[in-house]
Amino acid sequence: MKIMVAIKRVIDYAVKIRVKPDKSGVVTQNVKMSMNPFCEIALEEALRMRESGLASEVVAVTMGPSQCLDTLRTGLAMGADRGIHVDSTSALHPLHVAKILMNLVQIEKPSLIILGKQAIDDDCNQTGQMVAGLLNWPQGTFASKVVLDKEKEEVTVDREVDDGIETVQLKLPAVITTDLRLNQPRYATLPNIMKAKSKPIKKFTPQELNVEIKSDLEIVEVTEPPKRKAGVMVSSVDELIDKLKNEAKVI
Repeated sequence: MKIMVAIKRVIDYAVKIRVKPDKSGVVTQNVKMSMNPFCEIALEEALRMRESGLASEVVAVTMGPSQCLDTLRTGLAMGADRGIHVDSTSALHPLHVAKILMNLVQIEKPSLIILGKQAIDDDCNQTGQMVAGLLNWPQGTFASKVVLDKEKEEVTVDREVDDGIETVQLKLPAVITTDLRLNQPRYATLPNIMKAKSKPIKKFTPQELNVEIKSDLEIVEVTEPPKRKAGVMVSSVDELIDKLKNEAKVI
């Protein structure tokens, strides 16, 4: 059984984001970039399935300019068997990514696609659902626990929802998106980093996959969130309740 995992190159979570002077986006030049944390969790889950004998191969897929190869190599160093790089200098929105994955599925024939539930740069939380819709595959989003039954060709997913945990049972092939509490990703060791250099990476362009990169979205302006006001010390519970009622208007 083959598992396909999508990984994304984003600004490192520890970096302070700066908005460009013209407010057209955020500064990415000379900024540390890393694999999206949710994608790390997705890849870790796929690797654990392979290591337990439930899968035979894990294929990591990334999309974007040539710099994304560094992120892909990180995925290979974590343990992915091989990589696919879809080379594009154009901005890729969730629907573009979903269409590319849909066409890669026709080539690779995976039984399971695992993605992070969202990327920390745009927080869209759309790609997994769009891929499932385009492929007409069942989906288990926001997964906090995944149990794969290879013999029955089904997967059970515990989903984190507003009311608690929802459990769904999906027939393979299926799409899963991962939540933070699913697992703790491993670090890439030095020997595995060296081995990753010799692992195969297949390259495509969106055009070769019959995907037109044409966006219906326009970024009008990017601004920083307003600065938080300083806290206020109150002398009693009554004063706190009064401020919550009359100033904050929350009760």
